[in-house]
Amino acid sequence: MTVRPAAWTFMLVLMLPSAGLAQTFKSSAGNIEVETVARGLVYPWSLAFLPDGRMLVTERPGRMRIVTRDGKLSPPVVGVPKAFVHGQAGLLDVALDRNYAKNSMIYFCYNADSGGNVALARAHLVANEKPHLDDQKIIFRQQGRPSSGNNVACRIAQAPDGNLFVSLGDHFSAGEQAQTLDNTIGKIVRVRPDGTVPPGNPFSDKAGAKPEIWSYGHRNAEGLAFNPADGKLWEQEHGPMGGDEINIVEKGKNYGWPLVSYGVNYDGTPVGKGKTHEAGTEQPVWHWTPSIAPSGMAFYDGKLFPAWRGSLFNGALKFQLLSRLTLDGDKVVKEERLLENLQERIRDVREGPDGALYLLTDNSAGRILRVVPAR
Repeated sequence: MTVRPAAWTFMLVLMLPSAGLAQTFKSSAGNIEVETVARGLVYPWSLAFLPDGRMLVTERPGRMRIVTRDGKLSPPVVGVPKAFVHGQAGLLDVALDRNYAKNSMIYFCYNADSGGNVALARAHLVANEKPHLDDQKIIFRQQGRPSSGNNVACRIAQAPDGNLFVSLGDHFSAGEQAQTLDNTIGKIVRVRPDGTVPPGNPFSDKAGAKPEIWSYGHRNAEGLAFNPADGKLWEQEHGPMGGDEINIVEKGKNYGWPLVSYGVNYDGTPVGKGKTHEAGTEQPVWHWTPSIAPSGMAFYDGKLFPAWRGSLFNGALKFQLLSRLTLDGDKVVKEERLLENLQERIRDVREGPDGALYLLTDNSAGRILRVVPAR
C-alpha cells in the first residue's frame, strides 16, 4: 500500500471541487460566482424546478433523480421506462406541466428503442422519500428512418394554452427527411398533453403529411424556449462543422436543413449546394461559425442580474462556456461569452426561482452549478 505524505494529500483536497466552493469570473454585470450545488450525476441532461425548490434532473443513461436545495440526490425515480442509450441517445428532456402544483404531471422524452426514435411520455411524479412515477404513458412517437444514436435532439416547451412543442433531430444520416412531411425527422411538433393533435397545426389537412408537424428543416435542436417578452418560440440547433443556429419558430415554416447552412459537412464538403440562402427557407436570427455546440437555452427574467434581463443564455458543449445574447426585439445585437475558463461542457441552462442561473455539466461526474453575483 502506498502511503502519501500529508502535504501531498492536503494539496489533493484543495484541488478537488466541493459542494459550495465557488469560482469567480468576470462579466459585464460585474464579478460572478459559480457554486457547485450538487455532484455525482452521470451525464445529466435536463433540469426542472419543483414548487418547493427541489430539482428534478434526468441522467442520459436512463435515470431521473430529485435533488434537494442543499445538493442531496434521491435514489433513482422508480418507474422511468428503459431508454436506448447509445451515442447521444438516452433519457433526455423533462418538463413540469404548467399546473404541476395541482396535477403532479411531468413530461419527458427519451430514445425508446434500438432504432433511436424519440418517445414523448407523461406521468404523475410522486416526489416523496421513495420517488416514483405513476400512470406513465407514451403520448407521441417520432416516425422516420431510425437513428444510430446521434442528432436525437428533444427539448420540450409548453405553451400557455397547454400544448407541447417538442424538437426532434435529423438522426445525422437522415437529413433529407427533414425536408419531407411524411415523417417527424428534423421537425418541431405540436401536440396536446394527451398526445392528440390540436386544431390549427399547419399540415393537418395536407395529404400524406404528419399532422403533428409545426415546423421543419431542423438538424439537431437541443434548445427550445418561449420568450417571456412576447411569447414567441425560439429554438437553438447544432449545425455540422459551423452553422449552429438560433431561430424564431413559426407555424409551417421551413428552416432549411439540409438545403442551406452556414457550416460545412464534417469532411469539409459543402452542405447541399453550398448555399446559405434559398427561397422558401427561413434565415436564422443568429449563427455560430465555428460551432460552439449549443445545448440548453433560457431567457433570463430574474432580479439577481438586472442588467441581463431579457438576455438569451445558451450552454456550449464544444467551447465549454455560457453564451449570453443581448436582444433587441427579434434581433441579436451582441454576444458575451462567459465562464470560458470553467472547462466544463454545459448541457442545460435554467433560471432558478431565486433568480440565479443553474447549469448542468455534461460528463460522467456531472454537477449542478449555480451562477450568482459575487459576494
